[in-house]
Amino acid sequence: MAPYRNLEEYNIEITNEVKEHFSKIVGDIGEDVTREGLVKTPERAAKAMLFLTQGYKQDAEEILIGAMFAEDYDDMVIIKDIELYSLCEHHMLPFFGKAHVAYIPNGHIVGLSKIPRVVDIFARRLQVQERLTHDILECINKTLKPKGVAVVIEAAHMCMMMRGVQKQNSVTTTSGFRGQFEKIETRNEFLKLVSADLS
Repeated sequence: MAPYRNLEEYNIEITNEVKEHFSKIVGDIGEDVTREGLVKTPERAAKAMLFLTQGYKQDAEEILIGAMFAEDYDDMVIIKDIELYSLCEHHMLPFFGKAHVAYIPNGHIVGLSKIPRVVDIFARRLQVQERLTHDILECINKTLKPKGVAVVIEAAHMCMMMRGVQKQNSVTTTSGFRGQFEKIETRNEFLKLVSADLS
């Protein structure tokens, strides 16, 4: 696996293969692939799909290990309102929202930017929100070995908004807690701080 990077370089062979699939899809739905506005659409769609699924080629644990520092701090660290964008694995439509992540260090802290990068790596895969929450939680728990870790994700799903039940105002919340966050008082402190406007 490669370390985290924002993928803007594309393997030509893979891009061309995905492009051909998109070209066929455009034709199969009844459009003219040679129409001026659609000529470059299969290539753009291929590059977009490769960008949105770049998490498969990135190692979240490696990102955390590379930015761990010995530190005696042992109070709660919260990174909230982390924007996330992912693709639902059932319909390959976007879901998007915010992740709130906290951990209680146990001898090591991690560079603050690495937590959002971990969120991105797992979000840039075909996902369901439940697994995404679990992936982030377990990666941090396994790698940092903190006294506790908590993850809450709030997201809107286009598969519910654009098709199916078509509920435009619905938001799905998922959560996971390990270690000290399994204690109700610690969990409540985290949830209170996440919902508070500190600005």
